[in-house]
Amino acid sequence: MIELRNITKIYNPGEITEMTLFHDFSLTVEDGEFLSIVGSNGSGKTSMLNIICGSIPIEKGEIIINGKNIAGTPEFRRYTNIGRVYQNPSMGTCPSLTITENMALADNKGGKFGLSMGVNKKRIAYYREMLSTLGLGLEDKMDIRAGSLSGGQRQAMALLMTTMTPIDFLILDEHTAALDPKTAELIMQLTDKIVREKKITAMMVTHNLRYAVEYGNRVIMMHGGNVVFDRKGTEKAATSVQDLLGLFNEISIECGN
Repeated sequence: MIELRNITKIYNPGEITEMTLFHDFSLTVEDGEFLSIVGSNGSGKTSMLNIICGSIPIEKGEIIINGKNIAGTPEFRRYTNIGRVYQNPSMGTCPSLTITENMALADNKGGKFGLSMGVNKKRIAYYREMLSTLGLGLEDKMDIRAGSLSGGQRQAMALLMTTMTPIDFLILDEHTAALDPKTAELIMQLTDKIVREKKITAMMVTHNLRYAVEYGNRVIMMHGGNVVFDRKGTEKAATSVQDLLGLFNEISIECGN
């Protein structure tokens, strides 16, 4: 379970551009939830993910993961049980390494790197088997550098690599936004499959209202650093794109947009 308790986040404190995004903000994400997060630009969606992952500091509050406050824990240590897929497909793989080498890096997450070979040849057949589940033919391109792949291929690979080792939480930061519609659908289907099969708690920021409605078992809308809409279970299943769009437009009108 992830709990954000009384989070305060101030950008540029003490400067003329000082801006308080979160003030005593709290949110709980239960184990097994697949939470979709929507909202306008500047509403706090990605900042919330960055706070959980430790990419940005907070002024006050607690970040509770599995009962432990990790607010003071360095970012790299948080990734022991957190996986993250970014909007930019190039951020999830190393372009200069081959597909096999990328898979080997992910396979050894949290382990020690000595002077032995970087790729365990005994694991290559396993990597090939995993890649074949993507249906993209990557299992036949194991010696190709990741940088030569398409954005969709790299994002699918990043999603696979992120969940190779056991994790409790999957953070998805607009991970389909840079992809064409067909590839985005493939990535969403793959995401849903992985989350269900591995029983991972997932948080997905998306601007695609249809994805927010069709995938996951909870949806929230954020505005001005607050949650203004929250539905889960049967209520979430009954939520339509028009429900979200209507509230989004209402908020836009109130803000003069």
